[in-house]
Amino acid sequence: MKPGKFDYYCPKSVEEALTLLEETEFDGKIIAGGQSLVPIMNMRLSAPECLIDINRLDELQFIEHDDSKMKIGALTRQAEVERSDVIQKHLGLLSEAVPNIGHVQTRNRGTFGGSLVHADPTAEIPLSLMALGGTLYIASKEEVREVNVEDFFVTYLTTDIMPNEMLTEIHIPVPKGRIGFSFKEISRRHGDFALVAAACQLSIDSQDRISNIRLVVGGVEPVPLLVEEANEIMQGETLTDSLLNKVTDIVDEKIEPESDLHATAEYRRHMAKNLVVRTIQSAYERARGENDERT
Repeated sequence: MKPGKFDYYCPKSVEEALTLLEETEFDGKIIAGGQSLVPIMNMRLSAPECLIDINRLDELQFIEHDDSKMKIGALTRQAEVERSDVIQKHLGLLSEAVPNIGHVQTRNRGTFGGSLVHADPTAEIPLSLMALGGTLYIASKEEVREVNVEDFFVTYLTTDIMPNEMLTEIHIPVPKGRIGFSFKEISRRHGDFALVAAACQLSIDSQDRISNIRLVVGGVEPVPLLVEEANEIMQGETLTDSLLNKVTDIVDEKIEPESDLHATAEYRRHMAKNLVVRTIQSAYERARGENDERT
């Protein structure tokens, strides 16, 4: 199938793009990498009356950092994030997660911001950002507002962005101290959409006690699920089997996976608990310097 008819605009500045969004109201749609939008349009699941192509907006394509945070432009290609030495050094979770996105061709065109705005609940970048914490900057003609990642995802394929707004950049805190991270997913084959995924970043003190943990599960709810209770029960504790069992019990109670032609709800529930254990263990070992799966 092919998409329906649409008008096409190619603004040369963020201001021009925002003006077009304001003028087209609910009829305009931003296109950047097009790795999610184009297939949806081809299947006639979305039929915007006009496309606003932001690929010329180089001001939205950057990776910058200081001692406290990393800044990533919304138009930054996923492949750039994957190859970035700065990302690998300071936000290793992203370096581990991004190679799971589709294939090389997908990542060469797909954008960091596009994945967030598409808001697939199993997608690698939304899960990673939820585990890392961070702030999204959303612009309209009137203002630029800040939204915490916990408040950004509303429901399946739906975010806090209004029709006259666009995501411009993402700020992610740079973790300090003894940090461990891990990203794992289950898919039918590499490059397919994940059936279930889990992301974790944690820190430990000098006695190997967990001081903070952000655990996220995908594919079991309409949005990436931040398991806040995990931080509550694990803080101040060293990792043990009994502690992991408590976390999996919490996950089992919180999630409500659905069945589809790819997997049953029971399978997703089982694999979610399995991935949670493996992800936490891997992150904890990494924080202790026992394991680095990238080497």
